[in-house]
Amino acid sequence: MELYVDTQYKINDREFNLLRELIKELTGINLTEQKKMLVVSRLSKRLRQLGLSNFTSYYNYIMESEQGRQEIDQLINRITTNKTDFYREPHHFKCLTDICLPQIYEAHRFSIKRKLRIWSAGCSSGEEPYTIAITLAEFFKNKPGWDIKILATDLDTEMLDKAKAGIYKKDVVAPIPEELLRRYFLKGVGTNEGLYMVKKTLKDMIIFKRHNLVKESLKVTTPFDIIFCRNVIIYFDSEEKARVINRFYNVLRSGGFLFLGHSESLLGNDGRFKLVGNSAYCKK
Repeated sequence: MELYVDTQYKINDREFNLLRELIKELTGINLTEQKKMLVVSRLSKRLRQLGLSNFTSYYNYIMESEQGRQEIDQLINRITTNKTDFYREPHHFKCLTDICLPQIYEAHRFSIKRKLRIWSAGCSSGEEPYTIAITLAEFFKNKPGWDIKILATDLDTEMLDKAKAGIYKKDVVAPIPEELLRRYFLKGVGTNEGLYMVKKTLKDMIIFKRHNLVKESLKVTTPFDIIFCRNVIIYFDSEEKARVINRFYNVLRSGGFLFLGHSESLLGNDGRFKLVGNSAYCKK
């Protein structure tokens, strides 16, 4: 998506700064000067579709036209980065299986109400929450009586639609072990050959919802036991990062777990969490 730049469109400093400020306000994403060509490459097609000749016209269209509110979703969908994979950073799922879930199970195994609540924040096209769901299904397959739900949120509406559909190409599901692929996916035949669809047993565990981490506080009745937010806050400035982490802290139960991306860290910045694994933390 970023390899080719439409030579029909150029962006000047004023236009870039206007869009950069708007994008930061809407999403928290902090675009540096080095991202000018990214903005051009991701938005040029949209300008052509709208019949606009430059980025000033596009900015004015968003800010001043009746259709501007709808265009904001288009802008967000094109600017957000959606790199994800099944079993991305596999050490996190080993930590989930070996450390987090056994602790949660032992703490609640004799409770009348055995609930497990997980939030996949920045779920993109669904690979992360479905990997979490597979991990949970495997761990709890001989441990009945648990009420398990995963909330999967993202800002990009197009990615959420893909996640809800749960249909993936063969190369995308390649990281999933063959036994688990057979157990939790339907293999396409005929016109669907080469595609795999998530089975209902996994889909029923997940609620997909649009949510803006920067602009909205999540209202919950039951605190989360585990939050995954990987390779998301890396795009925020320090102030936005602190705000988002504080929101996670407020909806995570004591002793709950927070997973961040491999380039993200709380060490030295937040004494409310302790490190329990590679970019995995526990709320004190």
